[in-house]
Amino acid sequence: MIFHRLLASLCLLPIAGMAATEAAKVTIIEFKAKPHSYLTHKPGDRFAALLPQLIAGEVKLDTSDDKAFLTSLLKALDIPISSQLLVFSASSLQSEIINPRNPRALYFNEDTYVGFVPGGKVEVISMDPEMGSIFYIFDRLQRGGPMPLIARSEKCFNCHAGNATHRVPGLIAESVLPMLSGASLETYRRDEQGHHIPLNKRFGGWHLTGGHHLTETHANFMGRTSSSRGFVKTAVEPGQMSDLNLHLLPTSDILPNLVHEHQIGFENRVFHAAYLFRQLMAQSPGLLPTAAKAEIEKHSKDLARYILFADEANLPRQGIEGDATFIREFQRNKKPTAGGVSLKDFDLSSRIFKYRASYMLYTESWQKLPRELKERVYYKMAEGLRDQNPSPAFAHIPADEKRAIRSILKDTLPGLPNWWR
Repeated sequence: MIFHRLLASLCLLPIAGMAATEAAKVTIIEFKAKPHSYLTHKPGDRFAALLPQLIAGEVKLDTSDDKAFLTSLLKALDIPISSQLLVFSASSLQSEIINPRNPRALYFNEDTYVGFVPGGKVEVISMDPEMGSIFYIFDRLQRGGPMPLIARSEKCFNCHAGNATHRVPGLIAESVLPMLSGASLETYRRDEQGHHIPLNKRFGGWHLTGGHHLTETHANFMGRTSSSRGFVKTAVEPGQMSDLNLHLLPTSDILPNLVHEHQIGFENRVFHAAYLFRQLMAQSPGLLPTAAKAEIEKHSKDLARYILFADEANLPRQGIEGDATFIREFQRNKKPTAGGVSLKDFDLSSRIFKYRASYMLYTESWQKLPRELKERVYYKMAEGLRDQNPSPAFAHIPADEKRAIRSILKDTLPGLPNWWR
């Protein structure tokens, strides 16, 4: 069996002389400097591909009003409206106008994220296969006028290239208790993204709708100061203080919230590893420095664990009920096997997905990682998915699900190493 021969098959980068147990050093990444040169890199993300078509008038956006403009932009970027999330904590470049009376809407697909604030501007984060997050912002729409001007934004680096993303351009989500102004009174989680975060630490400052079955949640609450008690939490349901007609939907469903969290955790881990690998390789072209082995091994292990949902947070005992429209639109580009199963099949009773291997493996973010780095992660995944003596780190996946995952990957995922065949 191919999975029984894996341990002897992978050592594609020449690395020698260092025990794998040696503590990994922490490399400081300077994403604006060589070998990354983020600021001078020519973007290859989805929005960058659309931009010349917008400028040339080959793709036209509806400027009659904010909602029409947003709808046409989402269509041009192939982003489903059903992915809408609503957040009312002061965040983004437009924090001064985001609060419980004027929540910000977010929309996303696998590689592009759009933010819209009523009375404000439209922001876009689009994932470049080499550099990760590229930040764009439209000028304020003039109703019925020409398409607003678009600019790359470097101000986003203040948050999106800080501690939360390991100092490389990335994606962030926080959980806080906002006041009426949108400013935070209390923080429940920060500088951390991913599906491992317990649900009772998420959603602070976010609206949450649909069949989430959460009995303890920070969602749909704001804080008010009190001279006697410091501050008190007050419920603020969607539309209670804001006009939901200003948004494309009145909802912020639990399922797109969970999918969004998984994606941003994936992207941040992938691009942190990509920047690290590129920087270490530049120190000794063609040969990964011996001293870097432990650091690369650590990131490969962490990526494999994340891809296979090793630390996924528990869903409520009753499971969740995802929005049917979002499920249909999310699965529109799934990659099924001949038997019809895919990594985008949902479970929703005890976990998000039926087969616990991330569909984000199909994205360019993953596909265009350096081959050597990907194969190290594949090897770590294979250790957990094999039939005989699998790594105990992946004991959360039963044997039949492991076989199904191996089959799905083999049948549908481009670029798998030959030893998966």
